[in-house]
Amino acid sequence: MTVCHSRSKDLPAIARTADILVVAIGKPEFVKGDWIKPGATVIDVGINRIEDASKKSGFRLVGDVAFHEAKEVAGAITPVPGGVGKMTIAMLLANTLQAAKLQA
Repeated sequence: MTVCHSRSKDLPAIARTADILVVAIGKPEFVKGDWIKPGATVIDVGINRIEDASKKSGFRLVGDVAFHEAKEVAGAITPVPGGVGKMTIAMLLANTLQAAKLQA
């Protein structure tokens, strides 16, 4: 396992070695499609608002991975929105239940 951050030296080269790439960097579409090893699984944890005049709200949600580039290379990829959020909620509820049991 390798852990990196936004200022890691030669981040694209490091990312290209990953069979499973988990991205949580907080920058919209930071990881590009050519950073991804063909067939890799990409888990995009980020959620960012970017301006989009074509939307009624004036913005759209994107992840930390450039989804449309990455989906052409990755074997599997989580979408944003609609990806890991449901799992985050499920784990929060599971941990809350466990904490309540421990307190009882």
